[in-house]
Amino acid sequence: MSQQLDILAFGAHPDDVELGAAGTLIFHKKIGYAFGIVDLTLGELGTRGTPAIRLKEGAAAAKIMGAKVRENLKFKDGFFKNDEAHQLEVIKMIRKYKPEIVLCNAPEDRHPDHGRAGELVEESCFYAGLEKIKTRGLQPWRPKQILHYIQFRDIKPTVLIDISTVMDAKMKAIKAHTSQFYDPSSKESATLISQPEFLENIKNRAAYYGQYINAQYAEGFISKKLLGVNNLFQLK
Repeated sequence: MSQQLDILAFGAHPDDVELGAAGTLIFHKKIGYAFGIVDLTLGELGTRGTPAIRLKEGAAAAKIMGAKVRENLKFKDGFFKNDEAHQLEVIKMIRKYKPEIVLCNAPEDRHPDHGRAGELVEESCFYAGLEKIKTRGLQPWRPKQILHYIQFRDIKPTVLIDISTVMDAKMKAIKAHTSQFYDPSSKESATLISQPEFLENIKNRAAYYGQYINAQYAEGFISKKLLGVNNLFQLK
């Protein structure tokens, strides 16, 4: 059964969407749009946490953000492919939720899963509109826009979204993934993202992007196609 959503955000791992796009999703929820999240894997190869813990953390973060749904496709972390079998599962999600806009991982990043996930989702968005690809009970659908959120690499964005009013909520959603980020009481091995300065760097990047649009904080995205506005006064 399909359920119409305005935005569908995909992430290779359970915290990717929060890190890259939580502010944008929370902001659009506040102004009346509905969104959902699809995680491709359980992040089972991650140094910290377990699949069960990460599912629980993802659900908590989704509640903070106001997501209508959050699903996990349980692809194999580190080893999923951009092939027919995986594309069909992503196509089903696109046809199920019929989003106007899809958000997905950066086209290239430090973690190999991120770029591969971005390509997988982008290609699946096209294939989801082809009538001759059959998915039982789900009709063809192609999103109008695909935006890649920026992650570890310093990639120049082509779109900036003002998230000044929801930055605190974004950080709260990120921190819901307690196994992954700074916790002085944790006995698990330290990682790059579990360092105390990592979360501060998230805010610093948002502040850096914000200055370009006269905002306190912003999130950056990449569009591979040209975008337009109806009039010059929509530009910020």
